[in-house]
Amino acid sequence: MALGTSKTQQRFENPRDLLGDRLKPGSIYRLLADHGHEMFPDDYFSDLYSGSVRGRPTIPARVMATVMLLQAFEGLSDREACDRLGFDLRWQAAAGTDTGAEAFHPTVLPGQRNRLRASVRPRRLFEDTKVVAKATGAMKGRARVLDSTPIYDAVATEDTVTQLRASIRKLLRSLDQAKSPLAGTVRAALRREDDYATAGKPPCDWDDADAREALVDDLVRDTLLALAALEGTELTPNCAEAAELVALVSGQDVEEGDDGVFRIAKGVARDRMISTVDTEAHLSIDPDSELIDEVVATPANTPDREAAPLLLGGHDAEEDKPVVLGDSAYADGATRDGLESAGFSLVAKCPPVRNSTGLFTKDRFVVDLGQMTVTCPADKVVPINVIPGGGGRANFRAHCTNCPLRTSCTKSRTGRTISIHRFEAILQRAREEQADPAWKVAYRADRPIVERKIAHFTRRPWGGRKARTRGLRRVGTDLDTRAGAVNWARLAILGLHLGDNGWAIA
Repeated sequence: MALGTSKTQQRFENPRDLLGDRLKPGSIYRLLADHGHEMFPDDYFSDLYSGSVRGRPTIPARVMATVMLLQAFEGLSDREACDRLGFDLRWQAAAGTDTGAEAFHPTVLPGQRNRLRASVRPRRLFEDTKVVAKATGAMKGRARVLDSTPIYDAVATEDTVTQLRASIRKLLRSLDQAKSPLAGTVRAALRREDDYATAGKPPCDWDDADAREALVDDLVRDTLLALAALEGTELTPNCAEAAELVALVSGQDVEEGDDGVFRIAKGVARDRMISTVDTEAHLSIDPDSELIDEVVATPANTPDREAAPLLLGGHDAEEDKPVVLGDSAYADGATRDGLESAGFSLVAKCPPVRNSTGLFTKDRFVVDLGQMTVTCPADKVVPINVIPGGGGRANFRAHCTNCPLRTSCTKSRTGRTISIHRFEAILQRAREEQADPAWKVAYRADRPIVERKIAHFTRRPWGGRKARTRGLRRVGTDLDTRAGAVNWARLAILGLHLGDNGWAIA
């Protein structure tokens, strides 16, 4: 199969000439029309067809790359994208075709994406934007701002029964994978004669309203029993995420009637989680240029902190690392320790210290790690008892019995205990830093940029938060293409052009 080639000399029906300055300067269409051949030369996709030497010519690389990027830019289906190429002068100018050039069949696009995923450089449509951005100096590397946003799976909305059952299954799997004895505790607490081992809906006479109602009530009660079995226990991060999912699903679409029976609520809960198989898009943004430095797709239940190494993994060990800015999802001690050990400086807002009882919070106690003591609001000092795995506890039991502040401090009959995190020193330093007015100014200057960029990344008509495909790898390919389109559009606004010495910013 021979590779298609772009025409370097077109007939008079050149859409670029027909449109002239109506092809808006600073737009992605103008950038592609003026420099598309340099961006996507004829051999740009040659490695995808290296085994094909005979047969009909393939579509020129410039045309294919342009259609893929503009499809992501406008949030179109494969058929809609091919229609645009056949009838839209802006697309034809961007792709370097003649006016009225015949579009290729829509089935070519999924095949191209499959070949791209299987290639040595599957992310080139995104990664090449960073090469150009760094060559022009647009992407300076001073800082990176991290955040995430949900991308809903390309399936019909899961109904309440499926979500309730799926959330319990996910919790049991997480506990099993952690080899936690709590898996047996939770299973013993469940009421239904259902081992939750298989996917899908449980057996039910779906034509019988009473049977459907009883099933919903049973499933809701199982979620509540599962959560009650975990009350007060320490869970691994994955198990904790699964438990949070159970709590979310059990509360978003059901309500308890006056008769004590749980039923599906009328209407749709605000911010309803659409599917238990959704994905999450994690982004790293260069705040100076507002370009996307990295994008990663993960399962929706992946904590933001676990995506941080993936977002920052492209930085060489020897180079100066950028300052990393994030919200409180990246502010835990383990994440701070990991990033600092890798050479990054983290600027992330520690969540406020809270006490669900409404009594004294931990910050009312003075933790002295040098002396390994804790002083309570009544000025009583106790030692920190180190526990295996790091951290420790300070027990005020001996001082609480006759303390005049007890009613404001604890409801426990055994007195107040303060837990010392194994990364307590790192968290103490972080809270001291964020009390500095200069820290607040820097945080407020750069942090909003990622919020704006995510709103831009997920706005319509770019597809919004709805994935076009199913499966993490396919969603990842779509996110890469969308990030590539976002970056080329931003570079066009910044005045990207090809000068005598290569790419430059005006």
